Amino acid sequence: MGFKYYLTTPIYYVNDEPHLGHAYTTVAADALARYMRLRGGDVLFLTGTDEHGQKVERAARERGEHPKQLADRMVDRFQALWRRLQISNDDFIRTTEERHRQAATLLFQTIQQHGDIYKGEYEGWYCTPCESFIPEGQMEEERTCPDCGRATERLKEESYFFAMSRYQGALLQHLEENPAFIQPESRRNEIVSFVQRGLRDLSISRTSFSWGIPIPGDSRHVMYVWVDALTNYLTAAGYGSDPERFRHYWPADVHLIGKDILRFHAVYWPTLLMAAHLPLPRQVFAHGWWTVEGKKMSKSVRNVVEPNRLLDEFGVDAFRYFLLREVPFGLDGDFSRSALISRINGDLANDLGNLFSRVLTMIERYLGGVLSRPRSGSGPLSDRARAMVGEVRELMECLSFHRALGRIWDFIADMNRFVDEKAPWLLARERDKREELETVLYDLAEGLRLTSLHLFPFMPETARKMWKQLGISSRWEDQVGEASWQWGQLSDGVRVAKAEALFPRLQKEKEKRIATARAEAAPPPAPVLPEPAPPSPRAGSHTLVSLEEFCRLDLRVAHIMAAYPIPGSKKLIRLEVDLGGETRTLVAGIGQTHQPERLQGRKVVIVANLAPAKLMGIESQGMILAASGDGGQPVLIVPETDVPPGAKVR
Repeated sequence: MGFKYYLTTPIYYVNDEPHLGHAYTTVAADALARYMRLRGGDVLFLTGTDEHGQKVERAARERGEHPKQLADRMVDRFQALWRRLQISNDDFIRTTEERHRQAATLLFQTIQQHGDIYKGEYEGWYCTPCESFIPEGQMEEERTCPDCGRATERLKEESYFFAMSRYQGALLQHLEENPAFIQPESRRNEIVSFVQRGLRDLSISRTSFSWGIPIPGDSRHVMYVWVDALTNYLTAAGYGSDPERFRHYWPADVHLIGKDILRFHAVYWPTLLMAAHLPLPRQVFAHGWWTVEGKKMSKSVRNVVEPNRLLDEFGVDAFRYFLLREVPFGLDGDFSRSALISRINGDLANDLGNLFSRVLTMIERYLGGVLSRPRSGSGPLSDRARAMVGEVRELMECLSFHRALGRIWDFIADMNRFVDEKAPWLLARERDKREELETVLYDLAEGLRLTSLHLFPFMPETARKMWKQLGISSRWEDQVGEASWQWGQLSDGVRVAKAEALFPRLQKEKEKRIATARAEAAPPPAPVLPEPAPPSPRAGSHTLVSLEEFCRLDLRVAHIMAAYPIPGSKKLIRLEVDLGGETRTLVAGIGQTHQPERLQGRKVVIVANLAPAKLMGIESQGMILAASGDGGQPVLIVPETDVPPGAKVR
């Protein structure tokens, strides 16, 4: 392997139900792990559960069970969600494991031997939900926690202390010499300011409960839960159990965390490692929080987003894509169903899905489904692809998932423009353009191969579907190293599969669900009464149709990809239109008023469920709508604003 890469999520507290924030951190880490593996990295991706502490002990007691039973049940929920999200973690650590108890004990003993742990008495305020000691100067009004806002408790008990204050200068020096140690920059500034105000020694043991790792040599005390939990990063790397593994993987390359636990990871953790004479992780990256429809997630207002429900409704890949595309990683974001649906219908169904379907349909229609490698070398699309590969690499290395996906979508837009510029449907009409047609379609398929490779970290199932339909037989496990990222890897003679929709537009499914729900809730039909005879039509009146009859018409927005005159006719024009993943041929009698070259690229409205009819030997698969203008000249009906191809006209 080319390089080592060790990344972690925080280990999640088992007294919490898995929620959107947990999924966000873990999906981000998974995307990074998958990308680094594809680049040739020897990746160790760690996640897990934090199972000790007073809060877990109390919750278990209230349920009449042992804390380990509660932990086992919650661990199953986390692991089941990770499986659904297709999280590819290499290790899942539990702080109740023996390997972790040994590592935490060794770390405590090492720091104690270096003279940085002493026994004293702690008196102060403690937030049990956050498992955090609150200095007097940081207390909110009415003695509430500054982080969660809940009530704190006044504690007075014997405690072991870590002499954290001794490392204030060393930590500030490290922050100055390593500006990327804490990211984003705003979080780094926050920690620098905190440390400059002065570090106090940290109470690192408790005697008021027993659910934790015993202090070596003094079993009346259990280890402070954050010292216990933070040590998990060492445990998984082999600390105290596998020296060779530990030398290989430690220090960690990045800890991915939420901003609410930054202080523990950026102050407590590095000073503990300094005291143990161990290298510090290379980076701590703290992402923002998610609100829901502009409001903070809270059980009290019942707006906590439960990931499993979203996965049931929208699917895994759409959910993963939305989390990492919607907001810049590191900033706060707002979740809404409308924003998720917009991303699915726009980015996934229209931009990616439509392009993929169009290209594979044209390969099947014009080349019999078989690709040929170009004889004349690569075309202009290859240069855009190479630029995309390099830029995405830089963005992924700095954890800019939002911009990396944006750059991939820029390349998807490049390919959509390339289709319109090259117009394969026109090249297919001329025999002497066969080689150019083969080159254009090969380049598009190769561009889609590279797109699928870049999407694999974010949307693994979608990438696999694309891989299969592109006719690629090699395994994803073999796509490692620089060769896979080079242009021109699709084999000569590869046969593509029939195009299947990657992301059907959600509106159709939504309409079906609404119609089904209405039908199930509808009252029984009323008795059928004889209908009165219709009135005689008056001169100049219009024939009336029922709403049911009108709704049978399937009116849709179509994008004209190409237009050209039909030999032998002054009036008829042949149109190749895109209906959002489906290409159709229409024959329209507008040739006397509309020039074909000016129709290309326009959006029009068509009747999509009209029975096919042959005109001048060409089968027309629909009818374009037009009004009668001055002198009876046809005036095309066009959308008022830009809407995607295939949108239904109501």
